[in-house]
Amino acid sequence: MRYSTLGSTGIKVSCIGLGTATFGVAPLADDAERLVGRALDLGINLVDTANSYGNQARFDRAGAPPASARASAEEIVGRALRTRRRDVVLCSKVMEPVGAGPNERGLSRRHIFNQVEASLGRLGTDHLDLYYAHHPDPATPIEQTLRAFDDLVRQGKIRYAALSTYPAWQMTAALWTADRRGFAPPACNQIAYSLANRAAEQEMLPACRQLGVGVTVFSPLAGGLLAGPAVRQRPVAGGLRWGASGFSARQVALAERLEALAGESGQSPSVLALGWLVSRPGVSAGPRMKFRSSTDRSARYPVPVACGGEAAPGFRRSSLPGSVARCP
Repeated sequence: MRYSTLGSTGIKVSCIGLGTATFGVAPLADDAERLVGRALDLGINLVDTANSYGNQARFDRAGAPPASARASAEEIVGRALRTRRRDVVLCSKVMEPVGAGPNERGLSRRHIFNQVEASLGRLGTDHLDLYYAHHPDPATPIEQTLRAFDDLVRQGKIRYAALSTYPAWQMTAALWTADRRGFAPPACNQIAYSLANRAAEQEMLPACRQLGVGVTVFSPLAGGLLAGPAVRQRPVAGGLRWGASGFSARQVALAERLEALAGESGQSPSVLALGWLVSRPGVSAGPRMKFRSSTDRSARYPVPVACGGEAAPGFRRSSLPGSVARCP
């Protein structure tokens, strides 16, 4: 396993992180606990969850218990880490709705303080290493959010504040506010980034490098697009899992070109996509990887190969369609 420094924190995190959004559904709860243990055994030390993961109806899927019968992802992670909490950099998030009430969402001081206590209880820990503002909250001034995070840092309930899905200008505004007010600055920004989605290279990654902000990544396989035909053709791949449309013809063409390169190199498409991603400058932690229960070894245990840090053979000379055609 390779490790890199998370922004300016000094913390060393594994180049592959474990995402938990669908814990309790895919994989089911008992399998999820085993997968956490396996991930840690392989050297993963970054575990990413949120107060809204796992037991909401949006994650419902055929063959899994309904949301009302599922434990939250935080509860599943907490059980899995009972004896190994010290081994991990544990992350959670706040902002998304967790109930029907008007104040059960957002980044107000009230909601943040309520939710950090709930997350700590579900996870069975006295602190979070990283606490993300899951999305920007247009109803709450960023100063109020950062002050709440700063108070939690001073209380020892979180070690670092962080951002997720913040565009470059809002991230910069948050850093300016923290600097002006003397608050603990956001340590990193979690963004969507993959071979199929390289928009972050235009502004986000250069801004993070310049400002000393770490980068963690979600959707490293673009919702299954880059995981091979068996995965991308599933009825829950891509936007289909949220009731949106499936992959476009352009996206499928990109995936098929990657699959051809994978056949030439003797690796799986997912290993090539992850290997490329962890080699990119500015990605200090991630990608967040959701392990799948499968008999395919490359699907279950991709870490030793994917963490090689080398761009996949052919990427610098390839004619992959779309964004990948411009790989440096």
